[in-house]
Amino acid sequence: QVQLVESGGGLVQAGGSLRLSCAASGRTFSSYAMGWFRQAPGQEREFAAAISSSGTFTLYADSVKGRFTISRDNAKNTVYLQMNSLKPEDTAVYYCAAGTSASSIRRGQCDSWGQGTQVTVSS
Repeated sequence: QVQLVESGGGLVQAGGSLRLSCAASGRTFSSYAMGWFRQAPGQEREFAAAISSSGTFTLYADSVKGRFTISRDNAKNTVYLQMNSLKPEDTAVYYCAAGTSASSIRRGQCDSWGQGTQVTVSS
């Protein structure tokens, strides 16, 4: 398994942007598909985006498609989530996850999870 640490969360006004980062430990990062989930207060954790191990294939939830972009840098063992045109309903704790494929991550089948980073979007 890989150890995952998220960063980059914070407070932003509606319409603004944030970029989340997830740093992974271990030399096997490039063999993992990676993903981002989020959990708003009182709600279940939901899938946001996933990327294949090579970075050539991505998946997005309908709620973030066209506004969020997932990417990775295997040389830096890091996956990113660029969030643009943020809305108050994007407010949540964002979690990074690792899995065997982007599709399995979308189903919630993840091998490792980070601790989460808070994103708050004010109206």
